[in-house]
Amino acid sequence: MTRNPRAILIEDEALPRQRLREGLASLWPQLEVVAEAEDGERGLALVLELRPDIVFVDIRLPGLDGVQLARRIKGFAHVIFVTAYDAHAIAAFDQGAVDYLLKPVATERLRETVQRLQQRLQWPPAELARWLQQWAPPPLVAAAASQGSPDVPPARAPAPAPAAPLRWLQASQGERLHVLMVADVSHFRSDNKYTCAVTAEGEFLLRLSLRELLAQLDGEQFWQIHRAIVVNLAQVARVERRLGGMEALLKDGRTRLPVSQSFQPRFKPM
Repeated sequence: MTRNPRAILIEDEALPRQRLREGLASLWPQLEVVAEAEDGERGLALVLELRPDIVFVDIRLPGLDGVQLARRIKGFAHVIFVTAYDAHAIAAFDQGAVDYLLKPVATERLRETVQRLQQRLQWPPAELARWLQQWAPPPLVAAAASQGSPDVPPARAPAPAPAAPLRWLQASQGERLHVLMVADVSHFRSDNKYTCAVTAEGEFLLRLSLRELLAQLDGEQFWQIHRAIVVNLAQVARVERRLGGMEALLKDGRTRLPVSQSFQPRFKPM
């Protein structure tokens, strides 16, 4: 992005909105807060008019609430939900929101969000439809008006939707429990019956096997390249042949991961 990123704040309470604005100004001076709104209708109009890169939106808003607004602007901007309700936040995080901020917003938590956003601006906004559907009213079931009519076949039950891939993980580092965005993990490494998740911030332990984890990951983003290693393709800089073998060099410039012979054909067309 050649220009400074632009954001809109949509929050009905003046003090939390002010604190968020000041926190962003301190932690991310390059971010331009181009507008603010106190309700969803005004916020929606500003988003459609100004087309910001980022929208911070409270879930509880008068009139058009944050969920309804996010449904209307999906694909236009990276959405960060602001909420006083942890259950809502975890659900949003689980289904693909860039991040969430829990009121009152702590400085360190906002710093993490800023860092995550600075990385995510390299990609288009995330699809939030799966999460938004959870908060939409249940669809009306059509009345069985065709009962007794031989010309209209009975409706079939829709096939169950496939489970959404993991978006976040709970992992431990020493005695502390952390929440990790799956997209921030460069690779996973088997550690006996557990799995080690490697990120730019360090290594974290997951209490499940690599096989169990692999079944829950996005297969287009995470590839198994060794019986003990799964790599995030977004973190791979290049693949090199070395002494008859193959290695994946990550974008950090120092991490090299072996690619087993059985997995090498996946890279040959690339």
